[in-house]
Amino acid sequence: DGPHTENLSDETFEMIVETTRGIIDAVKPSRTFYALETMPWIFPHTADAYLRLIKAVDRKSFAAHFDPVNMVASPEIYYDTARLIRECFAKFGRYVRSCHAKDVSLAETLTVHITETRPGLGALDYRTYLSELNRLDPDVPLMLEHLHDADEYARAAAYVRSVADKLNIAL
Repeated sequence: DGPHTENLSDETFEMIVETTRGIIDAVKPSRTFYALETMPWIFPHTADAYLRLIKAVDRKSFAAHFDPVNMVASPEIYYDTARLIRECFAKFGRYVRSCHAKDVSLAETLTVHITETRPGLGALDYRTYLSELNRLDPDVPLMLEHLHDADEYARAAAYVRSVADKLNIAL
C-alpha cells in the first residue's frame, strides 16, 4: 500500500482485475459483494478508472467502496469536491455498496499537501455527498474512519448527522 511508479500502469490494472476475479471466483459470494476502495495513488483512483475496473472485472459480486477523500489528489479537485462526488455517483454510483466518511484539507504550504481530517473540518461537500448517498439503498453503510479517539468519532458523527438533518435525510 502506497505510491509506486508502476501503480497506474496497464500491467498493474490487469493484475488488479485478475486478482479480484480470482477472489470472487474462489469465494463465489451470493449474499455479499467484494469491493475495492477508491485510492489516491493506485486503481481505482478516478471515476473513469473505477468504471473501467468494474467493466473489466465483469463479476456480478464486484462492487464499489466509495471514499471521495481518497480521490482528492489535486487543488482542482479539492476546490470542487461536489463535482467529484456527482461525477462518481453518475459513473459508478449504482455499484456503490459501502462508503467512508471523512474530510480533507489543503495545507497552506509549498508544495501541495492534502491532509485527511475529521468531517466538518475540511472542504468535502457533505451536502452533495449525503444527497447522492440518499439516492442509494438505505442499507449502504457510511463509516467513519482514521480518527484518534471516541470524542473525535462523536464529533464527526454529530457533524454528519447535522448536515443530514438540514437536508431532511435519515441516517
